[in-house]
Amino acid sequence: MSNRRVKSLALEADDYDADDYDEYAGGDDNFDSGGDSELSPEDKEQMRLGAIKVREALGSAIPVSDKEIQETLWHYYYDVGKSVVYLKNQHKATPTPLKKQSNVSKNPSPDDVVTKAQTKAPTPVKQKPKDTPKSKSTLSNGVQDLSIQDVPKIKSKNIDVISEYKKIKRKNAANFVVIGHVDAGKSTLMGRLLFDLKAVDDRTMEKYRKEAERIGKGSFAFAWVLDQGTEERARGVTIDIATNNFETEKTSLTILDAPGHRDFVPNMIAGASQADFAVLVIDASTGNFESGLKGQTKEHALLVRSIGVQRLIVAVNKMDVADWSQARFDEIRQQMAGFLSSAGFRPKNIAFVPCSGLQGGNILTRASDPKASWYSGPTLVEELDLSEPSTHALDKPLRMTINDVFRGGVQNPLSISGRVEAGNIQVGEQVVIMPSGEKAQIRSLEVDDEPQEWAVAGQNVVLNLTDLDPIHLKTGDVLCSPVSPVKNITNFTAKLLAFEHLTPMNIDVHRGRLHVPGRIIQLVGVLDKASGAVLKKKPKIVQPGAVVRVVVQLDQAVPLEAPSRVVLRANGETVGAGLIE
Repeated sequence: MSNRRVKSLALEADDYDADDYDEYAGGDDNFDSGGDSELSPEDKEQMRLGAIKVREALGSAIPVSDKEIQETLWHYYYDVGKSVVYLKNQHKATPTPLKKQSNVSKNPSPDDVVTKAQTKAPTPVKQKPKDTPKSKSTLSNGVQDLSIQDVPKIKSKNIDVISEYKKIKRKNAANFVVIGHVDAGKSTLMGRLLFDLKAVDDRTMEKYRKEAERIGKGSFAFAWVLDQGTEERARGVTIDIATNNFETEKTSLTILDAPGHRDFVPNMIAGASQADFAVLVIDASTGNFESGLKGQTKEHALLVRSIGVQRLIVAVNKMDVADWSQARFDEIRQQMAGFLSSAGFRPKNIAFVPCSGLQGGNILTRASDPKASWYSGPTLVEELDLSEPSTHALDKPLRMTINDVFRGGVQNPLSISGRVEAGNIQVGEQVVIMPSGEKAQIRSLEVDDEPQEWAVAGQNVVLNLTDLDPIHLKTGDVLCSPVSPVKNITNFTAKLLAFEHLTPMNIDVHRGRLHVPGRIIQLVGVLDKASGAVLKKKPKIVQPGAVVRVVVQLDQAVPLEAPSRVVLRANGETVGAGLIE
């Protein structure tokens, strides 16, 4: 989405003052002074469609200027219904002579006008002090009183979601994260896979080829299928998680293409936390495999295992550059198999596939190069199809970490996306957002971009919310059941695998999109990897590769609960990962 203003409003309470709020909210003063020219194409289209609908609803009997309509739509986040009610009430009041109002010291805010009209409550409207006649004609003065309240309630149908889910026959569904060192060819490999599976049409692919060639990066065309951002294309690296859905004969799959660059490891952690298994991409070309081992190849593999991923497909990429050398492939497989076993992956859960993202060899079909004839194992797509159905806690309390906050459209001014981690959810249901404790209602929802009445654990969803001010919402927050919400905590005990030397130290705690600063305040003991027995109590320092129990204190209360998996980072490095106990 090109412009997500709601996301800009999701600030911590201590991070803004009134002036900041006006700036981020896109106040009407900015709009009046020509801010329209700075709107994204999407916002302009929403404004155009909303204005047409408002004009139709008002009819010719109510004389309203285009500017008034646009200001009102902007103020109400393109909500047509609320804009119509507000404008009708404003123009009902205009015939009243000004001198009759001179004794009235207060005027209702725009939100109060709408709320009063929609509820028809006989009680007086909450009012704010009158400033000047000029302020009455603008909406900018009401920015700080802005709230998102969709009064028409969506009634829940009280669907037995688990029963309905069991009735439906469907393909096995899985998320997989694509990991590996920067420039290993992850995005190109996945772009080629999507193209070969016809998830991307020839016309779009030809457009990408021309754009890539125009800037002298012809080999990046397939990568651009996933790397949609301007900065990603300019720099030639994935920055945030790119997602795409496709289907094979047996399985419905979602790709989570994670950044390889060390600067974007937190984004990679966010992607891995949503994955059922992982594809580790390795550059087979001379020198690049070795440099990758010193870089993010090992770190990514350790991270996904620590986060809970058990199955790993190792795609040995750029085999065309290595002249499809079987000796090179065997060398890489031998080195990686030993490391992955020591990282906790079982040999039966590791698969190796030699392939070429640029040429398409051994991705959907066999490599056509005669030099590759020595490989007779499964192609990459066949390995993806072997993924076993994942089991999810459908009957547990609802849990969903928010991956993104954005404006979903004219009728959905506040939307969030993420993967349902536990429980189920349906339209009309009330939910609680933690850590704020604010409640919201599910106005509508989508599963894999299709409108649905309900969703269950394991599914990727977009939820369109109502009855919630966006100031209470940000990525990393947890959506949960009001009956059994996640508790906010300020400290926890965790069992970690140490990636680096650990001491009482400042760290950042990551769980999906959630990250919060804190400190390891105590090293409780070094544990035996197999039995969990304490080998050494209260060590002063812990060596890399050891398993240790620690106590972590956080700088602020956040929604975390056992047995959540967390990653600890310090000074741009991952220092440990494990389970909250």
